[in-house]
Amino acid sequence: MKSFDRRAVLGFSLAGAAMALGGCQRTTTAGAPLEPISSVSSYASMGNTADHYGEVPDRFTIAAFDTSSINPVYLRHEVPYTTSQPPGTIVIDPREHFLYYVQPGGRAIRYGVGVGKEGFGWSGTATINSKQEWPDWYPPKEMIARRPDIKPQLSQLQSGIGVPGGLSNPLGARAMYLWQNGKDTLYRIHGTLEPTTIGTNVSSGCIRMINQDAIDLYSRVAVGTKVVVLGSRAGV
Repeated sequence: MKSFDRRAVLGFSLAGAAMALGGCQRTTTAGAPLEPISSVSSYASMGNTADHYGEVPDRFTIAAFDTSSINPVYLRHEVPYTTSQPPGTIVIDPREHFLYYVQPGGRAIRYGVGVGKEGFGWSGTATINSKQEWPDWYPPKEMIARRPDIKPQLSQLQSGIGVPGGLSNPLGARAMYLWQNGKDTLYRIHGTLEPTTIGTNVSSGCIRMINQDAIDLYSRVAVGTKVVVLGSRAGV
C-alpha cells in the first residue's frame, strides 16, 4: 500500500494530531475560488441534479441546500470515468475538487468536495475503517488551547470532551474514517456545516462533502472500501 505523501503537511508533524483534526472543524477560510463552468451545454447534458439536495428527514432534519450557491459542476452526477481502479473504489482528485465512486462500465458517481488548504494537502491510499452517522467530534487539547472560541460548544461526552453529533457538529451528518496499515490517519470523509465551501481548498486534510452527498456516499460504501487520493500527477 502506498504511503501518504506528508511532505505537504508539515503542520501535522509540528503540531501533532490537533492540526490534522483541524480539517474536521468549522472554518470560513477558503483557499481557492470556484472555477467557472467551461461549457454550459456540456454541463446541461449531464442532467439536472438539484433534486438530490432537498430537505432530508434524518435523525436530525437536514435543510434543503440552495444549489445556486455553488458552481453546479460540484453537484452530484454520474459521469464517464476511466481508471484502472475496480468498481467500488473511491478516487479523490484534490486538484479538481472531485470525489469519484467508481462504477462498472467506465462510469463513476462524481461528487464535489472541499479539500486541504495550502500546507495540508496529502495523497496516497487508505481504507475506510469505520463509518458513523451523526458522529461526535473530539477536538484535541492542543486545538482547544489554540481555539478558545470553540470552548462554549464543548461538553462532557461518553468518550471525552467534545461536540455531540447534530446540526452544529463540524463532521456533519456522516463520517467515514480513513486508516492505513492498521493506524488512523486522522483524515475523514465527512459532511460539513458549510456546504458553500465545496470546490475550495479549505480544510486541514479532511475531505468535506455536502451533507446530502455524504449521506449518499455513506449508503453506497462498506467498511474496507479502498480510497485513493491522487497526488500532483493524476492517473489511476
